[in-house]
Amino acid sequence: MRLGRLWAALMCIGLAACGPGGFSASGDTVFAPSVDPRGDQVDQLLVGHRLMAAGEYELALSSFKLAAADQGLTPEVVTSLGSANLALGRLGQAEQLLRRAVKDDADSPEGWNNLGVVLMERGKSAEAAQVFRRAFALDNGESVAIRDNLRLALAKIENSQYGAETEQEYKLVRRGSSDFLIRPAQ
Repeated sequence: MRLGRLWAALMCIGLAACGPGGFSASGDTVFAPSVDPRGDQVDQLLVGHRLMAAGEYELALSSFKLAAADQGLTPEVVTSLGSANLALGRLGQAEQLLRRAVKDDADSPEGWNNLGVVLMERGKSAEAAQVFRRAFALDNGESVAIRDNLRLALAKIENSQYGAETEQEYKLVRRGSSDFLIRPAQ
């Protein structure tokens, strides 16, 4: 009986060696493929903007951080970091980053607009109106979103005597890759 089992085991091993490749390892491995150092590098800023458009703000923030490591803290990267923080509701961080971005690139209407949105969210309507005016001027009045944000900020300043029963709720609406609009909640 033992001899039969031993004989069957030897036959199985012998037949396994008859397969293609014999006892050698197959070409299929369980390890990830290696990285080609000569391959094209992906633009993390573009990836981040696409993730923002898809509503994946945490992943976008990670991509923008990778872009910062690769390109440095350019005004575009800092604006993107601020926009991602704004989308995540991190208003303090967003305000700091957007203020830095508009200081470094004072001609960016998107940066000024997003800074205005942060200021509106934080209840600084008068400063937000000034920021929206600047964004509107830099954009030559072409952006409907900036114009609407400016109108809302000015209306809020004019009606600053809100009572508890007349105060309106506002919501933040994302338009484009890094452009935000403030709308009354309905």
